Amino acid sequence: MLPYYHSYTNDMEVDLAFERPDNLELALDALKTRAFRVIAGGTDVFPAVQQGQLPSAFLDVTRIAGLGGITRGDGTTRIGAATTWTDIVRAELPAAFDGLKEAAREVGSVQIQNAGTIAGNLCNASPAADGVPPLLALDARVEIASAARGTRVLALSQFIQGVRKTTLAEDELVTAVLIPDQALGTRSAFEKLGSRRYLVISICMTAANILLDAQGRIAQARVAVGSCSAVAQRLPALEADLLGKRLQDVTVSTAHLSPLSPIDDVRGSGTYRLDAAQEQCKRAILRAGAV
Repeated sequence: MLPYYHSYTNDMEVDLAFERPDNLELALDALKTRAFRVIAGGTDVFPAVQQGQLPSAFLDVTRIAGLGGITRGDGTTRIGAATTWTDIVRAELPAAFDGLKEAAREVGSVQIQNAGTIAGNLCNASPAADGVPPLLALDARVEIASAARGTRVLALSQFIQGVRKTTLAEDELVTAVLIPDQALGTRSAFEKLGSRRYLVISICMTAANILLDAQGRIAQARVAVGSCSAVAQRLPALEADLLGKRLQDVTVSTAHLSPLSPIDDVRGSGTYRLDAAQEQCKRAILRAGAV
C-alpha cells in the first residue's frame, strides 16, 4: 500500500503517492502498477515541474541497496545509478576518468553535486547534460532493469534518443552506468563554455580521451561534444584523423564537426557554438594528451 500525501496547487487539493523501497525488486514491482516519476536527488525533476502539473506518484530510489557507489571488476567500472557527482569527484579512479571528474565539478553548485546522480543526468536527456560527453568518450553503457524482462545493457549513444527522450520504458529503471577498462595510459579532459564561470548551462562542452604510444603519437582517441546537437555526439572523422599524429600536429576542421547541428538560442548562436566546439576539441585533446 502506497503512502499518500496531500498538497495544494492553485487552491486545489492534490493526492500524491510516494514510495521509497529499500530493494530493487520492490521498486520494479511498483513500476508495474502505475506510472511513477523516479527521483533520486530530484535536482532535475522538481525544477522542471510545471505549475498545476505535478506528477501524481514519485518513486524515490535512494534507499535501494547497491544502487549507489563505484566498483571495479571483470574489466568494467560500475557506477551505481544513484551515485552522486560528489561521489564521483571523490572516487579513486584512473586518469581516463579525469574528464568525467571535471564534468562532475561543473554540475551546478556543490549542493547540487551532493544530491544529483549520474543516472538522473542521463535520464533527464538534456542536450546540455554535463555528464554525457565524458561518458561517451569512455564508451559508457547503461544497465536497465525491469520486472518483466530482466536486465538489458545499451550503449549510452543508443540510450538517449533526443531532447528529453530516452529508450527507458515506464516499467524500467536505470541501475548502473558501465564503463569498460580503458587502455593503460589513457588520459582525459573536459572543456565547458558558459555565459559565466559557475552555475551555468553549457553553451558548448567537449570531452576527449587520448592514448599516446611510446613515440608520443596518438594511438587511441575518442572525442564527444555536447550542447551542439539534440544529443551529445562523438566525432568519428576527427578521431580517425588524430591517429598517428603528434600533439603539436593536431588540427580540428569544420569538416570534423559534421555530426553537430547547433541551434540559435538565448545562450548563443549556432555559428558561435561551432566555433567554440572547434577550439574546445583542440584544447581538450591537447590537455588529455599532456603528460
